[in-house]
Amino acid sequence: MDALIDLFAQAQQAMFEGLLQPAMFRLGLGNLLAEGYRATGWLLVGLLQIGVMLTLMRALERWRPFEPVTDLAAVRTDMLYTLIHRLGLFRVLLFFSVDPFWDWSIGQLRLLGLAGFELDRLWPGITDVAVVSFLLYLLLFDLVDYAYHRLQHGVGWWWQLHAVHHSQRQMTLWSDNRNHLLDDLLRDSVFVLLALVVGVAPGQFVALVAITQLMESLSHANVRLHFGPLRGWLVSPQFHRLHHAIGQGHEAAGQGNPGGHNFAVLFPVWDRLFGTARFDAPVQATGIRDQLEGRDYGRGFWAQQWLGLKRLAGRA
Repeated sequence: MDALIDLFAQAQQAMFEGLLQPAMFRLGLGNLLAEGYRATGWLLVGLLQIGVMLTLMRALERWRPFEPVTDLAAVRTDMLYTLIHRLGLFRVLLFFSVDPFWDWSIGQLRLLGLAGFELDRLWPGITDVAVVSFLLYLLLFDLVDYAYHRLQHGVGWWWQLHAVHHSQRQMTLWSDNRNHLLDDLLRDSVFVLLALVVGVAPGQFVALVAITQLMESLSHANVRLHFGPLRGWLVSPQFHRLHHAIGQGHEAAGQGNPGGHNFAVLFPVWDRLFGTARFDAPVQATGIRDQLEGRDYGRGFWAQQWLGLKRLAGRA
C-alpha cells in the first residue's frame, strides 16, 4: 500500500510541476498552488479511472450486455456527468467553497480540546499495518454510505434530488455520477467530515474514494454479472441493477421491505444485516415508476438539474 501511494505521489508531483504549476503562475494564481496540487491528484485519479472504464469495464459490457443500448443521447449525458466528477471539476469547486469551511470547523473544535477519533489506532500493532487500517476505513465509509443511501430514498425532499440518478432508463458504466449537484455537495460534505473526524490520511482518502468510485461504475455497468459465490459479499452489477429496477428495488413497497432493497455500495453485508438484501428477483426495466406515466425528469444535464430543484420546491 505504501509503495502504491509513493508511486502515485511521484506521478502527481510530475504532472503538477510539468503542467499545472506553470499554467497557474502564468495566470497569476501562484497563491493557490496547494489547491492546485490537490486538484492534480484528483485529476490523475480520474484519468486512471476512465482508463479502466474504457478498457476493462467496456469490454465486460460488450461481452455480456444486460440489454441493448438504444438511447445513446442519455448515455452521452451520463458521460458528461462522469467527466465533470472524475476529472476533478466538481472537486475544484469544493476546494473553493465548502471544504475550507469544514477544515476550519474541525480545527476550531480541536482548539477547544475535542480531538478526533483515530480509527487506525484502535488496535495498536494491528491497525498500524497500512492495509489493515485501510480496510477498516473502507468498511466504515461503506457503512456510512449505506446509511446515507437509505436516507436518500427515505426522506422525501432528499429523494427529489436522488431521483436524478434513478431516472436513467439505460444504465451503463457511466451512470454512477448521474446525480444532482446539490446531492453530491451533501454527500461530499459528509465524507470530508468523516475523514477529518476519524483521521484518514490524505493519501488514504484519495485511495478510498478512487476504489469506491470504480466499484460503483462497475455496479452500474450494462453487464450480466453476479460474482458467483462472492455475490453475497461484494456488490455486483446484477445486485445493484435490481436496486434500480422499477417496482422491485428502490420502490419495492409491499414486497417485504417498504423502504426498498440493495442499498449497499460495496459490501452487501449491510443489506443482509439490516434486512434489505434481495438476490433472487429477475431484474426488470430500470427507472422510476412515474416515468411510465409521463413524468419528465429531463434529457440533458441542465434540464435534469433544474427539474431536480423544481421537484425539491414542489413545483414539478
